[in-house]
Amino acid sequence: MKRKFLIILATMLFSTILLVALSACQVQIGGTGQQKGTATPAATSTSSSAFRPETVLGIQGDAHISYPGIPWVRLSYPTCGSSPTTGTVGQMLKSTIQSYHNQGVRVMLTYCQTGSASLFDTNRLNDAALGGADAVQCGNEQMKQSTATTYVTPENFAKFFDLCQNAMHAVRPGIPIILGAMDPLVVPDDNAKLANQVQYLDAMQSAMNASVHPGGNWNWHSQIILGLIDSWHNGYPNAATNNLYQLFAFWAQQLHIDINSGALGKHLWVIEGTGCVKGCGIDASNARETAISHILTLITDVQTTMKYHVPFFYFSGKDFVIGKTSWPLGVLNVNGHPKPLRQDLQMGARTLAMSCSSGTTTVADQEQLLAKLYSGCTLPTNYVSTLES
Repeated sequence: MKRKFLIILATMLFSTILLVALSACQVQIGGTGQQKGTATPAATSTSSSAFRPETVLGIQGDAHISYPGIPWVRLSYPTCGSSPTTGTVGQMLKSTIQSYHNQGVRVMLTYCQTGSASLFDTNRLNDAALGGADAVQCGNEQMKQSTATTYVTPENFAKFFDLCQNAMHAVRPGIPIILGAMDPLVVPDDNAKLANQVQYLDAMQSAMNASVHPGGNWNWHSQIILGLIDSWHNGYPNAATNNLYQLFAFWAQQLHIDINSGALGKHLWVIEGTGCVKGCGIDASNARETAISHILTLITDVQTTMKYHVPFFYFSGKDFVIGKTSWPLGVLNVNGHPKPLRQDLQMGARTLAMSCSSGTTTVADQEQLLAKLYSGCTLPTNYVSTLES
């Protein structure tokens, strides 16, 4: 019972994330529509040691909308779209990212692999590097063979990743470079596919040391950051349902890391964590069930990733529609407006009194809840019964 459509929609959405950002590069992030100056100060150098992995908590970004209290956003380069990339966008991307930096928000950039010979196009890679992102994901779902993704052999991906990493570090030395993204799998149903992902990484390692850097000692277990996608109804119907934890446990074992040591986040980033509404046992026609599973998944994902100090990007910022299918997975609605905690009810129908360092804060919408969870606020002990009532 896998949700098959989410993989497709994630790929399709990427075609708009950066294009929207670039079209608004002179507009103040926050949706006011007020234009500001086009000065683009040079990005400040930030090495991977400048921030701790557990502080990397973000959301799929949108340059028209602000997400108050959320410290990171995720944007994508036009190679993630369905249309061919023409020209360069590096300077516009730099302006967009600088706008985020001016507001204290860091940016992870996703550079998707392309097909054929353009996979190794260093002009594109160098252009993307000009943006000055704080972290870069080189590749996306490179292991998956489907019409919605671009599969790359381990040998070719080794060469691509090396070129991508070198291009990004030439502009901003030391920033985190994430090795693609492993497509979402469910434990234990997909254990065989998880083993295939390990085999892919082993084959990539062999290629890296045999052909990319002959005689080298590159080792994926210790020298890179793996990108992970999780899409499941974690926390629903009860707390025992937590696929994100199961994936953490699997990869901690593969990386030879004690999951409780706090070190997993140095080797693994959740570049996309989201719920599931179709093909996974959730009744998508039942607004109440969809709403409860959605909000409990958001909470469970954040609690899990923060417990194990793993960087995490929530998907998505807004609800969206593909064709005639609605995907109510955002913290804002399709128009970019706040969504109530229970998205099947009116705003304020359910609230949660959260304990924060500054005192008690009552939250009524999903973006505020995500931001407060990221900041370390704790939920009341009866939050599940409150949300389910």
